[in-house]
Amino acid sequence: MGVVLAAGGLISRRVESGAIEVLIIHRPRRQDWTFPKGKIEAGETWQTCALREVEEETGLRCRLEVELTTTSHIDHKGRLKVVRYWAMSPIAGTAGPRNEVDAVRWVHFDVAARVLTYERDRAVLKAFRASVAWSRA
Repeated sequence: MGVVLAAGGLISRRVESGAIEVLIIHRPRRQDWTFPKGKIEAGETWQTCALREVEEETGLRCRLEVELTTTSHIDHKGRLKVVRYWAMSPIAGTAGPRNEVDAVRWVHFDVAARVLTYERDRAVLKAFRASVAWSRA
């Protein structure tokens, strides 16, 4: 069994109040709330994969910002899965469920921290929150 390489994004937007919201997705097959991500295709870079997967799952074309963190876990087939994440800003499209996703939600950090299914996603959220705090300093 090989290692599965994947990439994804934490998409954010600033709302009128000045608060920052992040986009989370729901996958009915896994019954989970997570961030958009997917496997790298042959010849694809990590960054290209992250942008493609985000657009395929949410309908949003995004701009890459800072790289956040890398997570790893054993997937449902018993393989090691390594996922690199980038902060992203939407530049085109309207957020909506696509492909294996049946719902998308823009939520505040605190809501995301409660709703996300996996602790590893909360680590990505924490890295993003730290990058936002640092960029405001």
